[in-house]
Amino acid sequence: MYAIIKTGGKQYKVTKDMVITVEKLPQEIGATVELPVIFLNDGKKIVADAATLENAKVTAEVLDQFKGEKVIAFKFQKRKRYKRTKGHRQQLTKLKITDIQAA
Repeated sequence: MYAIIKTGGKQYKVTKDMVITVEKLPQEIGATVELPVIFLNDGKKIVADAATLENAKVTAEVLDQFKGEKVIAFKFQKRKRYKRTKGHRQQLTKLKITDIQAA
């Protein structure tokens, strides 16, 4: 059984006991989070109808809050003596999928 969830403007394909990294969520470490389901497959049938998926939910546990790798943004204009360097580290949350409930 797997589900496709949506969080942080992105979609993730998850199964039970899977560990995923998503954009930062405001919960503390050890808290449980319910994520909205947009697609569900139990091996026999596929459910993508929004009305039937209102009752479906994916429960996850927050394992860690951390920063991602540093990304460098470099701007340059030749012959103008213009150079700008800027770094960015995204705040991330590590989740462990504990349960997928289908309605």
